[in-house]
Amino acid sequence: MTDTLQQGAIYAISGPTASGKTALGVELALRVDGEVINFDSVQIYKGIEIATAKPSAEEMRGVPHHLIGYVDPNVNYTAADWARDAGEKIAEIEARGRVPVLVGGTGFYLRTLRQPLFEGPPTDEKLRERLSTIRDRRGAEHLHAMLTRLDQNAAVAIPPRDHVRTMRALEVYFQTGERISDQQPLRAEPPEFASRVRLFVLNPPRATLYERINARTEAHFAAGLVDEVKHLRAAHVKDTTNALGAHAYRRVCEYLRGERTLESAIERSKQDVRNYAKRQLTWFRRESDAVWLDGFGDEPSTASYLWKILD
Repeated sequence: MTDTLQQGAIYAISGPTASGKTALGVELALRVDGEVINFDSVQIYKGIEIATAKPSAEEMRGVPHHLIGYVDPNVNYTAADWARDAGEKIAEIEARGRVPVLVGGTGFYLRTLRQPLFEGPPTDEKLRERLSTIRDRRGAEHLHAMLTRLDQNAAVAIPPRDHVRTMRALEVYFQTGERISDQQPLRAEPPEFASRVRLFVLNPPRATLYERINARTEAHFAAGLVDEVKHLRAAHVKDTTNALGAHAYRRVCEYLRGERTLESAIERSKQDVRNYAKRQLTWFRRESDAVWLDGFGDEPSTASYLWKILD
């Protein structure tokens, strides 16, 4: 891999949730003398542990990991925030003579790193809370319908269930009176390293992936997910934050508010995560430079195939 390293490659390992990204990312980092930078939008938060699949010390296998568990859960951290922090980490890692290995499933984070967003207004927490309440009561699709009326171009580019991006577009409109679709062409130039990112996306068999997702969701609840959410709420983490708006956390909040049964929370969480996995695959199919790896990242055959590509 000498030639690849001399070219200053930066690697990105992605794919749907539960596809084994962590295992393959660590294997790659060990092979290229790299350090991992997380791009999972939930793993960034402190105290949000059980349902995030944050890698354990054993899973890290001595490889340094960055941008995990460092953001207060009451902070609505944005993709632009992550891109800024990730850019700094890339510079630090390369200054040490090592190779950055980006690992995660939040495609919007990675795209923002490579294609910077325009500088939008800071988050208005009261407005965010109002929009979150609308989402909880009427669903993400209702927010998307609002956006369609206000900024049709933005609505076309954002999936109806992507409440995070929908809410951000609505916030820009309500805070500035301007459409985000008009502002986005004003984004900054891509950073120097953007062209050096080599993206690999896991594409495991769908049925087996869903089995893993269902089993992992049940394991999260069995491991004390409800108690974790109780502790977070007792520590004044709001249900309307991005941290507690993620998949199973959101459904546990609904259970604790008496809006659904525990059994319903578990089954709905499975469905949410399966749907999210489908959206992740759809997202990365739009990345023209993505190299697809059939299989799970924790299967030796997948790693072997990647080494053949890189050698």
